[in-house]
Amino acid sequence: MAETRISQDIIRLYDAFTHGTMSRRAFMAKLTVLTGSAAAAAACVPALQNNYDSADVAGAAEAMADYKSTVTYQADVPVSGTLFTPQTKGPWPAVMVIHENRGLNPHIEDVAARVAQAGFLAFAPNMLSPYGGTPESQDAARDMIYQIETETATNRLLAGLDYLRTMDAATGKVGAVGFCWGGGQVNRLAVRDPQLDAAVAYYGSQADAADVPQIEAPLLLHYAGLDERINAGIEPYEAALKAAGKNYTIHMYEGVNHAFNNDANAARYDADAAALAWQRTIDFFEEHLR
Repeated sequence: MAETRISQDIIRLYDAFTHGTMSRRAFMAKLTVLTGSAAAAAACVPALQNNYDSADVAGAAEAMADYKSTVTYQADVPVSGTLFTPQTKGPWPAVMVIHENRGLNPHIEDVAARVAQAGFLAFAPNMLSPYGGTPESQDAARDMIYQIETETATNRLLAGLDYLRTMDAATGKVGAVGFCWGGGQVNRLAVRDPQLDAAVAYYGSQADAADVPQIEAPLLLHYAGLDERINAGIEPYEAALKAAGKNYTIHMYEGVNHAFNNDANAARYDADAAALAWQRTIDFFEEHLR
């Protein structure tokens, strides 16, 4: 597919669609206008969607297959997810890896495997597990995510953090990293859990400024320069963090899009920004969880 067909206007349109602000019919109608024909619009969609079969998406997960297991913890309902243990001798500090609005998929499992390769006990909960698991259809997964009340999801993740603290293989120190929907949940967890030792949010919606004084965890916040929707909330959030004297670091990656870390998404992935943000993330966990 020619690069010119995936313009910034198309990416912005897809972002609006994937975050619940328009129907698929409306999305395809607008995409048809941008691309010039229904056939061109249909051809454009695969490049915008995540492709979990692409070359390097599951490399870490495949390498860590012998260290992978499925575990379940109890919240108001049972919640299952994927656990990766490091190849080094434990116990280890733990990191919860919170998925985007598509549920637990091969990309997020691979991210969790990379966390384990860095020497942390890594757990990626599947927030759709109480509803039968993550469906193959990305559209269906998004619909399911947005049917879960935000507070319900946060409470279930809080129970997951408590579960990690009490695991025999864990040291008791726990961090969280989340992406998109999961990044917004990380900000909420930082407000709700005074025991959280480190919080990393990739292009996630911000916590309410009024709740910022409750935050105890150090924050590492990654944002994409072209992500107008999420970036609109940075200024009041940072002002509240600064006024409350909180420990936070904001990194803005200029010229890249929302989901720049997602190597399953050809249209938005940026290898350089992803590598830099990842190194900063692991360094942050090393500083606060060891």
